[in-house]
Amino acid sequence: MADEIKLVLFDMDNVLCGYDRGKRVAHLAALAGTSSEAVHSAIWDSGFELLGDSGTLDTADYLRGFGERIGYPLSLDEWVEARRCSMRADRAMLEIVGQLRRSVDIAVLTNNTTLVADHIDTLLPELRPLFGSKIYTSAQFGAAKPDPLCYRRCVSELKASPATILFVDDLAANVAGARQAGLLAHHHSSVETFKTALSGYGLLREE
Repeated sequence: MADEIKLVLFDMDNVLCGYDRGKRVAHLAALAGTSSEAVHSAIWDSGFELLGDSGTLDTADYLRGFGERIGYPLSLDEWVEARRCSMRADRAMLEIVGQLRRSVDIAVLTNNTTLVADHIDTLLPELRPLFGSKIYTSAQFGAAKPDPLCYRRCVSELKASPATILFVDDLAANVAGARQAGLLAHHHSSVETFKTALSGYGLLREE
C-alpha cells in the first residue's frame, strides 16, 4: 500500500488550520453595521458562497455580490482580513506535512474562491514553504467538493493517478466524493487518528 500512494492531497480548513467561521462572520458584521445572523444568512444560508466556491462567479462578481448582500461596499483587503482572522495554523498537522513531503508529493484542495489561493501568503503564510504552488481552490476547477468532477480536475492538474492519491478532509461528504472519484481518502478528526492512518499506509512511523 505504501508504494501505491504517491501524493497526499489535503483539505485546508479544519485540517491544516483551525477555521472559525463565526469569527469571520462577526468581523464582517461589524464592518457592515449589521448582525452576524444577517451576514450568515446573506452569504452562507443563501448559497451565495457556493457560487464562489464552484467558480460560477469570477472574483470581481463574487466580491461585488458579497458586499451587496451584506449591505456594505466590502473591499478586497477587508475580505482578506476577515478571512485571515478566522484561521489559525494547526502546527501539529503542519509538522506531519513536513515529514510527508520527504517521501511523497503533497498538495492542497480547498473549497474556496480563487481569492484564497491568490492571497494565501497573507491568510496562512505557513503553507507556501510546504506546498509551493500546489495550493488549489475548487473555484479554479469549476466545481466544488464533494462533486467528483472537482477531484478529477485537480488530479489532472497534478498529473497524477487517482488511485495513487490519499485525500484528507474533515467532512464525510467530501471524503465520499473523493472515493467516488477514485482516490483513497481519510476522514480527518484528530492529529492522532491521522498519524495512525498514515502508519497503516506505511507513510509515517509512529513514535
